[in-house]
Amino acid sequence: MARFNLADYETVEDRLKRFFQDSPDGRIITENETIPEYRSEKIWVVKALVFLSGEDLERGCPKATGHAFEIDGTGMANQSSALENCETSAIGRALANAGYSGNKRTSREEMEKVARFEEKAKQIDWLAEAEKLQNVDQLRVLWAEASKQGASPEVLEKLKAHATALSPAGLSERAQPSVPGSSKGKRSAAK
Repeated sequence: MARFNLADYETVEDRLKRFFQDSPDGRIITENETIPEYRSEKIWVVKALVFLSGEDLERGCPKATGHAFEIDGTGMANQSSALENCETSAIGRALANAGYSGNKRTSREEMEKVARFEEKAKQIDWLAEAEKLQNVDQLRVLWAEASKQGASPEVLEKLKAHATALSPAGLSERAQPSVPGSSKGKRSAAK
């Protein structure tokens, strides 16, 4: 369950309504800024520009801009509409930058993305991922990601134990690589 209440966040649709009430001649332009390297990773990037009037658009003077990214297949909307979802998020960010942020700067759609990522993190089998890795440096990165995403202390300890098992036995304790938080590889304070 998310650590926040989605009802506390305004939707992009509500921001759009307020914007067009205030600026009936306003314009919102979006640009797909996705490069081939991002697409190979199933990532979309969109930029939105908010103009208060058609005249501002002609002069190239946006009131604000906003960017967003989405990943194909994460969450229900992104199963089939990641680009569209990305565009909506970019518009919400641009409107917030233009002063249409409602009761919170972040839009409800952005917080839904946070909730999707938190839910996905719960489903990751960190120990199975560790079994696929063959060196301590890779485990160090995995440990940091697991820690950042809220893996339990028990799982983090098991990752450390796996790293210790992979550590070369012939290295001195000072030179031995370590996973953050483990005593292996730490230098002693005595000189």
